[in-house]
Amino acid sequence: MRAILHRFLASEHAATSIEYAIIAAGVSITILVAVNALGTSVLGRYEEVSNALDAAYHGN
Repeated sequence: MRAILHRFLASEHAATSIEYAIIAAGVSITILVAVNALGTSVLGRYEEVSNALDAAYHGN
C-alpha cells in the first residue's frame, strides 16, 4: 500500500490532482463568501419589506 501511495505522490498525476483540489477549494470558498454576503443583503431587504407591510397593516 505504501508503494502505491509513494508512486502516486511521485507521479505528475498526483501533482495535477493536488493542484485541481487546491483550485476547487479556492472556488468553493469564493462561492461560500459570495452566497453569505448575498444572503445578508437579501435578509436586510426582507426585513425592510416586512417592516413596511407591518406599518401599513397596523396604520403606523
